[in-house]
Amino acid sequence: MADQSPADQTPPSSDTQSLSVSSQPPSSSSSAPQMCLEERFKIIRSVGEECIQEDELLNLLTHKPEPICYDGFEPSGRMHIAQGVVKAINVYKLTSAGCRVKIWIADWFAQLNNKMGGDLKKIKVVGQYLIEIWKAVGMDLNGKVEFLWSSDEINSRASEYWPLVMDIARRNKLPRIMRCCQIMGRSEQDELSAAQILYPCMQCADIFFLKADICQLGMDQRKVNVLAREYCDDIKRKNKPIILSHHMLPGLQQGQEKMSKSDPSSSIFMEDEEAEVNVKIKKAYCPPKTVEGNPCLEYIKYIIFPWFNEFKVERNADNGGDKTYKNFEELVSDYESGQLHPGDLKPALSKALNKILQPVRDHFNNDAKAKDLLKRVKSYRVTK
Repeated sequence: MADQSPADQTPPSSDTQSLSVSSQPPSSSSSAPQMCLEERFKIIRSVGEECIQEDELLNLLTHKPEPICYDGFEPSGRMHIAQGVVKAINVYKLTSAGCRVKIWIADWFAQLNNKMGGDLKKIKVVGQYLIEIWKAVGMDLNGKVEFLWSSDEINSRASEYWPLVMDIARRNKLPRIMRCCQIMGRSEQDELSAAQILYPCMQCADIFFLKADICQLGMDQRKVNVLAREYCDDIKRKNKPIILSHHMLPGLQQGQEKMSKSDPSSSIFMEDEEAEVNVKIKKAYCPPKTVEGNPCLEYIKYIIFPWFNEFKVERNADNGGDKTYKNFEELVSDYESGQLHPGDLKPALSKALNKILQPVRDHFNNDAKAKDLLKRVKSYRVTK
């Protein structure tokens, strides 16, 4: 992996859930040895909306100085900010607390799920594009992060992988496997191919194949991670993988529980131009005085505050003048009372997002390889 360019970096604040950065996450290579057990636990736990189980996580950190965290992505199209920015934030937190992170570029899984029409060559191009995005946004690649291609790793250790998949499949009834179909963006009511029934058994096997101590994926992947813990019960394995499921950012329009690559209006992509970001945020659902189900506030909570440790609003004196919020609770209080209006919040959100995304735009405009990858990815038809 290529070295990252130096960034204007600021040390993290005493609030271990925040990054305090100007444009990129700070390096964390020397952070973990200075932290006590409680600090490490707090940082790692902050990554997850849910943790199964907290006592096991604490025990793991007590006995293993460098736990292995696993996350994976299907290369299935352009990357939105939930994958790009939130993942960079979470990786920073994990590595700063002493973890190693294995990012599984799940090319074979995308083929099984019929992404890019099942064309593995296109899927691999998308996978290369994903890595370029993470490098450009400033993911903390300090030797503690590995990008692993599923096809290469499985082929190189096939005698280890396939017996594990077969054992998981043999020990589970078909209805139990079908309940995991959510991990592919499918439902039990969908007409599934045999490949898509094999998929959950393989993803469950990945956890053990990669020797993961922590499964650090989204809430939508929870069911297959629970399947892995159930498999441990079945084979009488004491040390179960800990599930650390992060929050899923909603789409920008009303009622969209999750961003969708196939609906460009629902999400901001990592290489969107500044004007595109401004238009999408301007059109986003953001009712006055309403916090529940408000995607703009979710972006601020899960992206802006962790990245900058503050949220700056610029407005004229008649509307209260400029204000810098130091925590999300203060912002919510002003928004619910009407002191902060969507007309002022939205431009401030756009400005903050554009500041985060500008290094990515620069990379894809100035680097010939990255520019070619983006052109090819944009030409591919995104399938569900």
